[in-house]
Amino acid sequence: MRPDIEGFLKAERTRQAEALEQTTLQLSLDRRQFLKVSGLAAGGLFVGVSLPNTSIADTKATVFNPNAFIHLQENGDVLIYCGRCEMGQGISTALPSVVADEMEADWSFVRVEQAEGDQDKFGSQATGGSASIRTMYEPMRKAGASAKDMLIAAAAKVWNTSSDNCYAKQHFVYHKGNDNKLSYGELAPIAASMEVPEAPTLKAATDFNYVGKALPRHDVGMVISGKRTYGVDVKVPGMQYAAIVHCPVMGGTLRSLDKTEALKVPGVTAVVEIAPLKVPFGSLGGVAVVADNSWTAQQGVSKLKIEWDRGEHGSYDTDAYMGELIKNVEKPAEKIAERGDVENAFKNAAKTVSATYTEGHLVHAPMEPNASVVAVHDNHCEVWASTQSPDDIQSVLSGFLGMDKKQIKVNVMICGGAFGRKFKCDYVQEAAAISKAVGTPIQLTWTREEDTKTGYYHSNSAQHIKASLDENNNVTGWLHRIAFPSINTLFDPSVQFAPANAVSEIESHPFGVTNLRSESGLAPAHTRIGWYRAVYAIFWGLGFGVFADELAETAGVDTVTMLNRLYDANKNPEQAELVARSKAVLALAAEKSGFGKALPEGEGLGIAVHYSFQTYVAMAVHVRMKGDDFEVVRVDNAVDCGQVLNKDGAAAQQEGAVAMGISLSKYCEVTFKDGAVVNGNFDDYPVMRITDMPEVRTHFIESDAAPTGLGEPGMAPFAPALVNAIYQASGKRYRSLPIQPLRT
Repeated sequence: MRPDIEGFLKAERTRQAEALEQTTLQLSLDRRQFLKVSGLAAGGLFVGVSLPNTSIADTKATVFNPNAFIHLQENGDVLIYCGRCEMGQGISTALPSVVADEMEADWSFVRVEQAEGDQDKFGSQATGGSASIRTMYEPMRKAGASAKDMLIAAAAKVWNTSSDNCYAKQHFVYHKGNDNKLSYGELAPIAASMEVPEAPTLKAATDFNYVGKALPRHDVGMVISGKRTYGVDVKVPGMQYAAIVHCPVMGGTLRSLDKTEALKVPGVTAVVEIAPLKVPFGSLGGVAVVADNSWTAQQGVSKLKIEWDRGEHGSYDTDAYMGELIKNVEKPAEKIAERGDVENAFKNAAKTVSATYTEGHLVHAPMEPNASVVAVHDNHCEVWASTQSPDDIQSVLSGFLGMDKKQIKVNVMICGGAFGRKFKCDYVQEAAAISKAVGTPIQLTWTREEDTKTGYYHSNSAQHIKASLDENNNVTGWLHRIAFPSINTLFDPSVQFAPANAVSEIESHPFGVTNLRSESGLAPAHTRIGWYRAVYAIFWGLGFGVFADELAETAGVDTVTMLNRLYDANKNPEQAELVARSKAVLALAAEKSGFGKALPEGEGLGIAVHYSFQTYVAMAVHVRMKGDDFEVVRVDNAVDCGQVLNKDGAAAQQEGAVAMGISLSKYCEVTFKDGAVVNGNFDDYPVMRITDMPEVRTHFIESDAAPTGLGEPGMAPFAPALVNAIYQASGKRYRSLPIQPLRT
């Protein structure tokens, strides 16, 4: 260390040691502070940041007192904790890069660690709804900027000058007058005693070093080399392994169990019955086998002799149920919203168009099935889990174990895929039940088949749309009925209709139609319904996107013209921005794809646009027919998500949406017979193979608007653009997903 800095620090430590005899520095936040720092004794600068507490359902952030921490060490290394859960979407690179950018930190000195589950420290850690960037961007900017201001103030103190005479750049603070410089590591212990800036100075977007650029994932080397620790990788001393089988029907119960043969399997140590936990995200109930390795545990499960009472949902049949949904949307249903006079518009129409669209159940099918390690002790519990919501784990286990949430430590592991499934923590609660029963830490890993057969499922749905057109082919009326089992049934099984807030997409859609009516049809749930990537936007995208194409055909115009006609008819000033930005991504996708150009016979180019999760996405999909089959040749994405944080990660999100979109459009459907799931693994629930991946080109609208999410919005426009492309290429109009010749 330089002599001038060493002498300065010695004096500072003496002064602060005297002060610390009289007072204790608390690491607590109030609503007026973004930052609080630790003492010099810690050997570095700690920065906490006040975070918004925002649920996925409520996008209006409210500020409260939890905090996250940055730690700048005396050797210059910067440790940044990521409070949100990493599941492949790149959030643990995007958010820390914002901190580093505003802090003027050299990215090569930055290390990122996943924060443990602690809502009091890190705010809401629930990761879903494409909300992480939207809610965390501004607080992370202020955290980095405040740290930078404190480092500049520290340098000014050393040089006995004003902070205005100093500036920070790439891990150093420079003196404007003489080009002297001090490294961040040298300044860290001094900065720890600086005043917290009330209003840190944020960069202009033109000065960003990392934000808006293509930054590789911070952990890409670890992922490629297999050094990342997922939930299935965790090992702790004394751990045993468990496998589980559940009742195949929601609400069913265990009638009889013979565990004799299972206990004879060498290495099996116990068979544990798990009672249903009738709270959201609690276990369905099942039987677990404990052994000295996971394979033996699975073999033990196969030896169990079980009889189930299938209960009231034991006759659930998805084919019959879909027939009922279609009936319920093709007749009058429960009114949700209305404006104008739809019946009069239909009565005076020059022509009308109608269509019914359906989609089957989907299961998340992440590459890493549900896995966790749980160690239950007398007065505390420790969890290692691939999860999207550590707080839900603490809440469920708190009630189940009778412990305070603070007695339950959750180590958040990277998820090997999630898509909404790992928001639910039934697999963690089950591991806790087994650990409590046998007295050792337990690693519970569901098999792929168990994950497929007893998961949470995306709603199957039917929607019927009818529109009227006048003599100039302008849309004058719109009737939209939909029926789907609601996610609300997780919390209230008596729900029979999709509630108004779930159907509000129809009324708030940016199409300008004077006369509109939305209705919700009867759709009770017969299985567990849960969040799936893009949630309801999947079927809204299909309905609005394909019906717009059908209207265009009736009107004798192309799809882009019809979409713009519908947007231009919207005279609501409160939706002016929504309309303008939707039209902008539509125009960009059309331009980049060459929409409207002549194509060889058997090829088609379809387009669709959708706004969801506060992000605008248009997709143009180019297909080539191969007999009764098709291949996706290229996809052009146009995206307006405000300020893009990391273009590399953002483009990857869109590419992933295309891959997943192909899967659910072409292959994926969960079917039920006699109350139980028929599918089991990737042989009967296939997903897209790498050989089917098309060229994907992503085009971002350059914007300095507040950033929004990207994990989910890319899903909605893909399927309708694909369906429209197939129609252009073959003349076949598909109105059901997955695309099957018998379900047109």
